[in-house]
Amino acid sequence: MRAVRVITGRAAPLDRSDVDTDQIIPSDWLKRVERTGFGAGLFSEWRDDRDFVLNQEEFMGAAILVTGPNFGTGSSREHAVWALQDYGFEAVVSPGFADIFRNNCTKDGLVPVQVDAATGRALLDAVTADPTLELTIDIERGTLDAPAAGIETGFPLDEFTRARLLNGWDDIGLTLRYEDDIQAYEAVRPAWLPTTR
Repeated sequence: MRAVRVITGRAAPLDRSDVDTDQIIPSDWLKRVERTGFGAGLFSEWRDDRDFVLNQEEFMGAAILVTGPNFGTGSSREHAVWALQDYGFEAVVSPGFADIFRNNCTKDGLVPVQVDAATGRALLDAVTADPTLELTIDIERGTLDAPAAGIETGFPLDEFTRARLLNGWDDIGLTLRYEDDIQAYEAVRPAWLPTTR
């Protein structure tokens, strides 16, 4: 995954709570074997409604999704994160995330920005009122700023997750940090031991 330090861009307001992973990417889309192409299925059932926020021209190309509480509940499918990223979102802002969804986000480089309920409501209202509003999410500082709306807040991120995002370490990347140690071990490992080669 790529390193994520600062995300600056416009946001799309999804004023809904308890959005589950089946609403994010319906199960019909899970037949794909690649990790790409899921953006077309993002909220596909809702996108049949021409008034749905992602169908509105002023919110197209937004890098940040601002949504209600309890986002990403339901099944543990990674496809929900892949769909959001493939569509172009780099971060999701919500007053609360389902634990598995949040964990999947941090492993794939989608930044889950958890804010308090009042800030979440203020952001939804501000982005809805002004689709050109620019937000800045600073992963190193753990802050979200929307200066034109007078919103500035911090968000929780444990140090391991922060380092993971800042360095672009997915699970394979974390393992490859020890590549020299692994190769040194493999060089002296007895040949009679099982191997996966």
